[in-house]
Formats: sequence, C-alpha cells, structure tokens
Amino acid sequence: MGQVDFAYDMAGDASARPAAAVFADSPDVRNEIDEDVVAAGLRLAPGGVIASLSEGAVRPLADVVIIDCPVAEAAALAALARLDIRAARSGAQLVVSTAMDALDAVFGCLDQSHAQVLVDPSRGDRLVALGRALALLPGSRVRDLSEEDRLTLLRLTEQVSEIAARVERLSAGLPGKGAFRFESPTNDFRGEADTAESKLLRQPRPPLPEPRLVRQIIRQRRMRDRYFDPTLFADPAWDILLDLTAARAEHARVSVTSLCIASGVPPTTALRWIGQMVESGLLERVEDETDRRRAFIALTDRTADAMARYFEELGKGADKLV
Repeated sequence: MGQVDFAYDMAGDASARPAAAVFADSPDVRNEIDEDVVAAGLRLAPGGVIASLSEGAVRPLADVVIIDCPVAEAAALAALARLDIRAARSGAQLVVSTAMDALDAVFGCLDQSHAQVLVDPSRGDRLVALGRALALLPGSRVRDLSEEDRLTLLRLTEQVSEIAARVERLSAGLPGKGAFRFESPTNDFRGEADTAESKLLRQPRPPLPEPRLVRQIIRQRRMRDRYFDPTLFADPAWDILLDLTAARAEHARVSVTSLCIASGVPPTTALRWIGQMVESGLLERVEDETDRRRAFIALTDRTADAMARYFEELGKGADKLV
C-alpha cells in the first residue's frame, strides 16, 4: 500500500487539531497507536493515553477514540458498550481494533456509533480508519488519502452502490441482463424494463435457490485459491451475498466472524464491505434476542428477493458458474 497522506490543518495551531484518546492495555500497542495518531494529524488529548478501557469509559470523550480490545472480557465489553453509546450521542468517532476470536463479542457491543472495527490491523489499516474518522468530523478539512487508497475506497463505494441499484431493480420484479455484472448493458439491450407499464407490475417472487446449490458454487469459487493468488479473484460483495443467501435458505443466522471468513478477503477489508453494504441497504444487522451482546448479519428482504430472481434467471446452469 502506498503511503497514506493525512493532514488536518497541519500548518495551523496544533491545539486546533481534533483530539484523540487512546485506550490500550499493551504499552507497545499504545506507543504504535500514538505514532499513528500524530501521523494522521491528530493531537493527543490531555491524559488521552489510557491503559484501562474501564477507566477510560468514564472520562470525557475526545473527537476520535482509538480502542484496542483484543480479548472479549466482560468488564472490557461493558466499558466498550458504554463508550459506544456516549460516542453516538456526542458525535465522537470510534476506531476499535480486536482479534478474530473476540470479533463477534466486540461487534455486538457497537450498535450505536457506527464505529470502525479493525481485525489485527496493520498500521496502514489504522491510518485509513483514522483518515475516515477525521473526514467524518464536523467541519473537517482533512486532506484525502493517498491516490491508491482513495481509489480503493471509491471503487468499493461505487461497486456497492451499483449492486444496490441493481438489487432495487430486481426486487421490483424488473428483469434485466446480468443482474450483478458491473458493465453497462449493450446498446441493443431491450426488455420490459424499458416500458412504463412494466414498471408498474411486480412479478411474483420466486423461491430462494437450494442452499446446496449455493454452497456448491461457493466451494467452486474457493477451489481457485489452490492454483491462483486469492486476491486475483477477490469479489467480497458477491461472496458475502452468496453466503447469506445460503444461510437464509437454511434458516441459519450468520455471525460477523463467519461472514468475514466467507468473504475471501482479510477481516478488516471484509468489515469495510459489510459496513458499506449495510449502509446501502443490501444487508442488515440483526440483534440476538437472547443475548444483546451479540449481533448477526442478514440479507434485507429486497436483497433476498433480488437473489431469488437472479438464480431463477440462471436456471439449471447455475451450478456450473463460479
């Protein structure tokens, strides 16, 4: 990844820069985060480097709060949930790093503030998250990411928006060519979607595909990883949709950890995709009714409807697709 270039009025008064607080038990992690905070153009709030998450949960919030919570201990999770509520009320930006084993518990605590969650992040991952946090602050004048990172995030947003638009069209019962392909239709494309009358009609919703068929397609996609670099064919949005389609047909719930694995990309990257797809209305967060500390990810009804129509259009040849 190219060098990330963040700056928040670096030439001006340092005291005018947004303040950051850091909560991390490990001294090495605290020192690393401190350096990243300065590199991002933030300033550390007075007393803003705190070892105990429980202690930090009762202190005044800074503009950006960076938390390292690698272990799902009860006291830390309770403090994290309190910070999430306070950040949602104050507008503070949360950036939370954790480990894969603790991801479900940490994710379940963060349902109010739209926190950015990172899994075993590199310093580049953290800098990207800090740059986004700065950009979301009121009155932000943060400079953009490096060209490479800016294009990556732009591509993610554009692709998810394109998928959402096609899902909207399919869920309204409007047939089209290549429901989830990113290229534009050819000039000779014609269909019912071109007529005003057809737009007023909603076709009956077909059933979801057999979960065994979807799981077979997923296995075929994963087979490519034996022979090629997995990043060559990385398509996290589609892998996420496939996994959740199979789970819905199986009446199964999917944790965020499981979905990150199914995406075929690093967990932090998967979480960015999941967050963007939730914001676009493709996916939804579903709270666990028996344990408020847990949450699951599911297709929205319109996305499930679109996936059903997509597989109906593919017909019997769907098992040959990867």
